[in-house]
Amino acid sequence: MSLFVLLTAVGQAAAPAVSEVALSGDSSQSEIMAMIMVASPMVKAIMLILLLASVFSWAIVIVKLFQYSRASSQSRRFLNNFWKSRTFANLYADCSDYPNSPVAEVFRVGYQELGRVYKAKLEAPSALDNVQRALRRTATSESTRLFRFLPFLASCGNATPFIGLFGTVWGIMGSFHEIGLKGTANLAAVAPGISEALVATAAGLATAIPAVIFFNYFNSRLRVLESEISNFMSDFLNILERDLVKKSPSDQSSGEL
Repeated sequence: MSLFVLLTAVGQAAAPAVSEVALSGDSSQSEIMAMIMVASPMVKAIMLILLLASVFSWAIVIVKLFQYSRASSQSRRFLNNFWKSRTFANLYADCSDYPNSPVAEVFRVGYQELGRVYKAKLEAPSALDNVQRALRRTATSESTRLFRFLPFLASCGNATPFIGLFGTVWGIMGSFHEIGLKGTANLAAVAPGISEALVATAAGLATAIPAVIFFNYFNSRLRVLESEISNFMSDFLNILERDLVKKSPSDQSSGEL
């Protein structure tokens, strides 16, 4: 549920309390704008913070949806070609077809390191250790890249309800202040402050709920991608140990990767 939808619902519920300052017409957007216009400066600042947090959250969600979708699809295609390919050289030449695949990037770096250890004519244990370190370093880098900006969603999910709650408390404080000034507790005195409180609460929840949902969703997909990377690293190292690294240095320098 988006921030605008929840604010619309609150605006419709609280419209009678601010009808004297509402714009002409009964549109939901006018009602929301009317409540925001009569809000105190503090509540307006809180609404602005929540609006910015919501916009940034949804921008991250949209970018990450495309990023994870491409990463998953291209990784599946790369793994299919990996098991079908006869030589690593042919597969390496096709790595440019998978620019968003973390698995393909791990293989690319591993193959480059493999070429370097072959040229250096290292013994099998040292060569395998060098390749393994390169694979781990790249896997960590890819995980970090995929996790980037997700902490912002977690922060929104944790912080924005309390920011909205602060707006709620501030609105209620304003209501009691009006009661003290007017010496009466009628609806006209307390309604504007309560309206501000409702808007701030709704805005905080509307920002937090999607952020938490998508943070958990992306975390789950990230674990799947990390599992694919880990499994690929194990398979790749097993192939090297069985078919390539056990060759003598002279065979390695003359053989095809």
